[in-house]
Amino acid sequence: MEGLFFNVNNGFLEGIVRGYKTGILTQSHYASLTQCESLEDLKTQLSATDYGNFLANEPSPLSTATISDRATQILVDQFNFARSNAVEPLGKFLDYITYAYMIDNVVLLITGTLHERDTHELLGRCHPLGVFDTMPALCVATNVEELYHSVLVETPLAPYFRDCFSAADLDDLNIEIIRNTVYKAYLEDFYNFVGTLGSPTLEVMQNILAFEADRRTINITINSFDTDELTKEQRAKLFPAIGRLFPAGNNALAKADDIDQVRQVCDNISEYRSFFEGSTSVSGANHDVGEMGVATQLEDRFFRMEVHLNKQAFMQQFQYGVFYSYMKLKEQEIRNVTWIAECIAQDARDRIQDFIPIF
Repeated sequence: MEGLFFNVNNGFLEGIVRGYKTGILTQSHYASLTQCESLEDLKTQLSATDYGNFLANEPSPLSTATISDRATQILVDQFNFARSNAVEPLGKFLDYITYAYMIDNVVLLITGTLHERDTHELLGRCHPLGVFDTMPALCVATNVEELYHSVLVETPLAPYFRDCFSAADLDDLNIEIIRNTVYKAYLEDFYNFVGTLGSPTLEVMQNILAFEADRRTINITINSFDTDELTKEQRAKLFPAIGRLFPAGNNALAKADDIDQVRQVCDNISEYRSFFEGSTSVSGANHDVGEMGVATQLEDRFFRMEVHLNKQAFMQQFQYGVFYSYMKLKEQEIRNVTWIAECIAQDARDRIQDFIPIF
């Protein structure tokens, strides 16, 4: 009965997104891509996949930025198709996915306003999934206070900003504190929302969002070791109040002084123990060439765990998690393709295999 009622409203779109998933690049596709001698060769190889002729109208010479932008646009079009055909509560669930991109876009505009840049120019750098109809209204603001009030009126992020900041805070706080504070509020809100959707969406999504919360908590902790601007009390306030580390692990990480203490906390979660094993394995598809260190190693292992969890989401039917997970898997694929393209463009073939395969 559960499946029957789910399929009445959502079966068509779930079938569509599962069809999209079958087009995700496989190991054999990556083997062909890594053999390409030029970006034109890469374009030809990609044309034989579900990407098709997405670069057909692009002038030569191709750039990696163009490849990334056009691949992202395909994903945006797929998402918009699902959103335009969704009924509630799937429509609201898909809206929550876009809020993460909206946060990044609004923070970008706040940064531009603080540095007195032309915010209209920054619109071109905004992620298309985080663009909303009233975004140009934010660009009219000439100072941070006006921008803050515009956010409260014009964006779905209003509750997160209203509950976390005043206009004066946007002037005084480090931009990353603003980003992490808003994202904490968003994650907790999304987590609570999926709790209202019932099983199996609840189990699938709360598992994924709990990991995302833990990832952010660990990253905030490690990044705070390099700065004197963030006290331990401020650090603790940035941790999402969800996740497998919450509350005991969060409390311990709030007091941590070095990476070894972070490792000890993560050892209490079996799936997280491997994150700190070794210190030399680096996968480049998610960072700039040459970037090293523990943070980079962790980033790649986090991405691998994210891929694993989002692949698992497709093992269950009659739930909304597949929509979220497809987006994340496709974003990883775009990072992979962009990395391969960059290695070809820079003739850095010794690093071309440093991506995270999905299937």
